Amino acid sequence: MDKVKILVVDDEERMRKLVRDFLEKEGYEVLEAADGMEAMDLFYKDKDIALVILDVMMPKMDGWQVLREIRQTSKVPVIMLTARSEERDELQGFELGVDEYVSKPFSPKILVARVNAVLRRSSSGEEEETIRADGICIDKVAHQVTIDGKPIDLSYKEFELLTYFVENQGIALSREKILNNVWNYDYFGDARTIDTHVKKLRSKLGEKGNYIKTIWGMGYKFEVE
Repeated sequence: MDKVKILVVDDEERMRKLVRDFLEKEGYEVLEAADGMEAMDLFYKDKDIALVILDVMMPKMDGWQVLREIRQTSKVPVIMLTARSEERDELQGFELGVDEYVSKPFSPKILVARVNAVLRRSSSGEEEETIRADGICIDKVAHQVTIDGKPIDLSYKEFELLTYFVENQGIALSREKILNNVWNYDYFGDARTIDTHVKKLRSKLGEKGNYIKTIWGMGYKFEVE
């Protein structure tokens, strides 16, 4: 079976090597580019690239320009790396079609977890209509959830929230990220909306509600004990 190909684009050789080493340990094949123009040459040449990890600040052609060009012809998942975590940068990225956003400095293990989650999500639209986690079964087509075979009644947003949590098991999710992905980017709510829905969702999940961990000052993480 062919390895999944990932294109890593960063003008810092040390950063590329760090990311490559961790991804190769995970079984991925890694292509590297030191600037945006080199990245686009590789992208057009190799049609099997499954995901792009893209730095924002680069010479010749920055990450935003590369992303715009990629999105003209492809929906390949893109994870943006940035040294700045300003909200307007993040919103610009989402508007242009970024799938994930990782701020430097980051843990390579967390980046690998994000890569795994993004690839799972991108393939789930084609393959996984049902996802499971320790007795929780989510039927995405029928929009139904069962726990140990017994159906539970969730609102539309509770269903979307649980699906997002389960598809991103083990990954710490900020409230902003949850708002962006579950309530969509044009939603002008606040964190209390998420906290209220999580509280109701935990209650409906019973004992399995404990799988939704609170990360104080940040957000939540779904983790099977």
